[in-house]
Amino acid sequence: MPFRYAGVIDRRSQIIVREQTDVIVIGGGQAGLAMSYHLTAQGRPHLVLEQDRLAESWRSKRWDSLRLIAPNWSLRLPGFQYQGADPDGFMSKDEVVAQLETYARSFAAPVRDGIRVTSVKRDPAGSYFLVHSEDGVYVASQVVVATGALQRPYIPGCGADLPPDVAQIVPYTYRNPAALPPGSVLVVGSGQSGCQIAEELRRSGRTVYLSVSGSGGMPRRYRGQDTSFWLRAVGWINQTVDDLPAGARSGLPNPQLTGAGGGHDMTVYTLAREGVVMLGHVQGVRAGKMLFAPDLAVSLAKGDEQARRFVRSIDDHIREYGLDAPAEGFPGCLVPADDLNPATPEELDLTKAGIAAVVWATGYRPDLHWVRLPVLDAEGYPIQRRGVTSEPGLYFLGLDWLYKRNSGLFSGMSEDAAYLAAVIMEQSLAMTTPVS
Repeated sequence: MPFRYAGVIDRRSQIIVREQTDVIVIGGGQAGLAMSYHLTAQGRPHLVLEQDRLAESWRSKRWDSLRLIAPNWSLRLPGFQYQGADPDGFMSKDEVVAQLETYARSFAAPVRDGIRVTSVKRDPAGSYFLVHSEDGVYVASQVVVATGALQRPYIPGCGADLPPDVAQIVPYTYRNPAALPPGSVLVVGSGQSGCQIAEELRRSGRTVYLSVSGSGGMPRRYRGQDTSFWLRAVGWINQTVDDLPAGARSGLPNPQLTGAGGGHDMTVYTLAREGVVMLGHVQGVRAGKMLFAPDLAVSLAKGDEQARRFVRSIDDHIREYGLDAPAEGFPGCLVPADDLNPATPEELDLTKAGIAAVVWATGYRPDLHWVRLPVLDAEGYPIQRRGVTSEPGLYFLGLDWLYKRNSGLFSGMSEDAAYLAAVIMEQSLAMTTPVS
């Protein structure tokens, strides 16, 4: 039920209340749209505030050649799924934007573009939320923060010690090989983004060094199905935070996959066969040299064990349910390259190696400093359970491992949005039901 805000914000600063509504959703990407769909279905007045354009992270925080890492059929949101002619293909970032625009139009999502939120606070009486923006203040009884997982890229402190002539970029500022200065490139991090960028750079003719983490690979297809099918079938994407070790923020890294070129095998071993030079973890920079830990063999062993578990879980699933799936040997893309030497150098002279750029594919951290409420831990992560915080009416959506492994993916945020919509309805009823 719509409400009327009667509080005084601050007469001296002459803050303008632009609008008031039941729920404000902050972020106009897939998470915000999924939330808006459920609120629309409830008939609940709400606004979606997006600081740039709808689906902006897909427009400007992805490199040119990026493709979905899962087939097009995996694009499923509440009340919407891929209906195109190529369900087994891998759509480009621009095609994802088009899909999300179609989705928003399908239920007339109330998205306000160009509204940058600068803070979320309680009103002086503690009754409502004040969502401050550069355009004024919006007032709501409930707020959903759906700003996504790609917020603040993590760059190790040693990045400050790199020579000034070495360009430093992160995956969401990388566009294509031609945009980098001429020369060799060091990619730090061998997850999906790091490996995809390393592959593209190597195939463009660059000399590429890859600092390897413990992420494992998977074949693009195995035993007659795309790996994305199997990861769903065996329940991998349905692991919850309750399955994680105490204190852990995430489980095993996502497997190395790519949808580029129609989808093909891509692992650290396929990259090694193409000439990418493997190195251990970055430990620091000293006198123009990048220092590495002697742990490449350890990292590769971790990734190998993860890959073997993936493959074994698929074989076990097929056997347990008697599925008609063609027999297949252990995937060749998971077999170490014959000439891969785990005894790698512990330092790299950046000048002699001709390193012109370092790509920090080292993950992301939240950037939620503008949430001015006691719901963040010491590292800035939201303290929540399935997106619900201790601050009544404040929720989070779309973060990695918000509840399940796939919470940051289309399918996972759909489930999370449905759950939060039910909580919002319950809380709204509690707010409007008289106490007897």
